[in-house]
Amino acid sequence: MACARFHVSGHVQGVSFRAGTRAQAVRLRINGHARNLRDGRVEVLAEGSPEALHQLEQWLHHGPIGARVDEVVREDLEEQALQGFYTR
Repeated sequence: MACARFHVSGHVQGVSFRAGTRAQAVRLRINGHARNLRDGRVEVLAEGSPEALHQLEQWLHHGPIGARVDEVVREDLEEQALQGFYTR
């Protein structure tokens, strides 16, 4: 299992970015969460296979229709033993 935290900046709040991220994560069997940050970014904590995290990261670079992603920053973490995927 691999674990990473992503910070996504741009026009990513108010465009169903977290819901779209959750749908992708469930499809890819990734555990974790997506949450809005006060500074306008979305934080995604994700744990799954390395290939699944790569696919999620690729999706995060464009997000759902209506989003404008300027930057995705990835930080690799130790395994967290996360269960389920939630939006916060």
